[in-house]
Amino acid sequence: MTATKKIRETYNDTQDRIIQYLKTGLGKGKHYFKSKYIAKELGLSPKEVGTNMAILSQMCKELAIIKWSYSNSTTWMVTPRGA
Repeated sequence: MTATKKIRETYNDTQDRIIQYLKTGLGKGKHYFKSKYIAKELGLSPKEVGTNMAILSQMCKELAIIKWSYSNSTTWMVTPRGA
């Protein structure tokens, strides 16, 4: 089973889009992400992003997602698991 297929079976469409966004950001060297910017890029509401990030922080096996701070929007620290 491919990694993409496994992700699609585990997460809903919104969560899958967020994970792909985070992985792309990690590939560019980013580790901190604000909910409002993720929302803007993906056409979601910041609240929708925050709710799904909280869920992903508990269930995502490949990324460590930690609620980091709040100033104008929640900031999340994201790293690959095991890093």
